[in-house]
Amino acid sequence: MSDGRAMMAFADADGQIFEHPELEMLGWDGDCWRPVSDDELIELPEGSDLFTLPGRLAAGFDASEQQPVVFDEPGMTAVSCFLAPAYLRVLLPAYEALVDAPTLPLFAYSAVGIRDGVFVASGFRVDPDIRQDPFRFDIDDIEQRVAARLKASPDNKLIKHLERCALTYHCRAAQNFFLDRFEAPMPAAPTCNAFCVGCISLQPKGGDDEAVAAHDRIGFAPSVEDLTEVAMGHIERVGEDAVVSFGQGCEGEPLNQANELIGLVQAVRDQTKVGILNLNSNASRPRVVEDLMAAGLDSLRISTNSARPVPYAAYYRPKGYAFADVQASGQVVKREGGYLMLNYFVFPGLTDTEPEFAALCEWIERDGIDMVQLRNLNIDPELYLSKVYPGDDAAPEPLGVRAWVEALRARFPKLRFGYFNPSRRTMAEPAPAVV
Repeated sequence: MSDGRAMMAFADADGQIFEHPELEMLGWDGDCWRPVSDDELIELPEGSDLFTLPGRLAAGFDASEQQPVVFDEPGMTAVSCFLAPAYLRVLLPAYEALVDAPTLPLFAYSAVGIRDGVFVASGFRVDPDIRQDPFRFDIDDIEQRVAARLKASPDNKLIKHLERCALTYHCRAAQNFFLDRFEAPMPAAPTCNAFCVGCISLQPKGGDDEAVAAHDRIGFAPSVEDLTEVAMGHIERVGEDAVVSFGQGCEGEPLNQANELIGLVQAVRDQTKVGILNLNSNASRPRVVEDLMAAGLDSLRISTNSARPVPYAAYYRPKGYAFADVQASGQVVKREGGYLMLNYFVFPGLTDTEPEFAALCEWIERDGIDMVQLRNLNIDPELYLSKVYPGDDAAPEPLGVRAWVEALRARFPKLRFGYFNPSRRTMAEPAPAVV
């Protein structure tokens, strides 16, 4: 029995997960392994997934000796969890990688343990919005609605693509589209002008890092007509709270499809002022962003792993643009009265360091960022750290993810934190406290 203590979890060769009878749970803060405090633990949220970590030995804490111990029993491996949407991890899993350990698939790996027979994770909820909570999704209902939508629009290639997102990849955003609520995803671009280390939709075959994309990228550029049909249909069905977003995980960079996006925004705004037209983007082309704002774009969510040029370039590997262009796009949006957000890929050991905190604060203050969306970065932890801290580069000591969020909240009390793109009504509400 754990007597209320969170114990180390590990898996056997068949993937069955067990609680170690003596070793307590450890977490990795990106700098070192450390015990996990009770206030950092939550019961594993519904909708989370458990993973075994091949080629990696679990590490636990020996309370009697007050030191970490690597559990090297033959055939046993470390385990991790992938937290449900709206939750932010605090610690990475503590493990020791063997020499021949394979690169991990592109998921966000979080520390997990077992307390009193229940799985616990190190994390906390960052958005009270329930739009992707598992209890809201009935797959039988979704399948029926998908079939009806395809029957009503048999020639719309974008709806056909979203069918695969909803039913094959179980994308909650695509499922919400067919359920006529919240936000409609609008993938529009098969190409990209960045070569992200952790791109979840396209990875080179036989690459040095051997990362594996989580799903296939859209293979065509939807027409303005198809995009407009999807957007207008969603707005008409959902009403004032509708959000339409181009720039999804199953595509490249939407700004590469400038003419189609501008045409879509103009076509929608010629018909209605209802709803939010949002761009999720690497924000690499400020002139296109300016044209989109003139056409009627409402908001921009800039995806980034860092507020500093060097870590940004190490991960994004941009082609034909610089970090200054990214920030310039945000400045265009604020100048034109739009709503500016960061899709901030949080990673313990980089995001929660003093240099990163200082750079982010400067960005928020200078450009008037309205919201920071806190997302767990999907990547093999060791691969990521090798890119952002190459060679002998020393990593600064982390503040801790929870402390980092609390420091931001204290400095910017009006800044909204969350996980999802807000509706117009939500944008106007006071910023809620982080859960």
